[in-house]
Amino acid sequence: MVVSTATAEETIKAIVRAIPSIDESVQPIIDVVAAPVYLTDSEGVVTHFNKACVEYAGRHPEAGRDRWCVTWKLYTLSGAYLPHESCPMATAVLRGQPVRGISAVAERPDGSRVAFTPFPTLIFRGGQLAGAVNILIDITAAWQTDLLRKQADRCRRLALTVTDAAIFKNLKEMADGYEAEARQVELGN
Repeated sequence: MVVSTATAEETIKAIVRAIPSIDESVQPIIDVVAAPVYLTDSEGVVTHFNKACVEYAGRHPEAGRDRWCVTWKLYTLSGAYLPHESCPMATAVLRGQPVRGISAVAERPDGSRVAFTPFPTLIFRGGQLAGAVNILIDITAAWQTDLLRKQADRCRRLALTVTDAAIFKNLKEMADGYEAEARQVELGN
C-alpha cells in the first residue's frame, strides 16, 4: 500500500481499526504499508515496525528498547536538534492527542538526512490508552528543493550588495546553480 501525505490519515485510521491489540497480530498489518510505520506501547516504547522503517531510518530499531521514535537523531526543518522525548510521537502520547502539521528531519547513522511528516495517532482499547501508531511520509525532495531555493535567494540578495563585477557574477552563477539543482530534485533526478 503506497501512502502519501494526502492519504496518511485514512491509512492510519485503517491501521488502528485493523489492530485487535498491540501484539504479534500487528506485524502483517503494518508490513503491507510501503511507508515507514511503527507502534509504541502506552509508555512510548517501540513495539513493532515495518521494513520501510529500517530502510528509511537507516538502522534497525530495537523493539522493547527504543522509545518514541525509530530514527537515530532528529532535527527540526530549520536544523535545530530535536530530542526524542520532544518528538511528535512523544508529544502525542504525553498529551493524549494526535499531533499534526509538524515535519522533522531524521539523521541516519551514516550521516545522511531525510525529511518527513509524521502522523502519530493514539490507540485506545476499552477506553484506555493501549499505545500509538505513527506513519512517516517522506518529504525529503520538497525539503531539499526549499533549502536550495533559499540558498539561491541568499546568493541573489548578497549579489545586490556588492560592487565588484566579478563577485556579482560569481554570486549570480551560484544562485543559478542552486536553482538548477532544485529543478533536478523536483524532477527526481
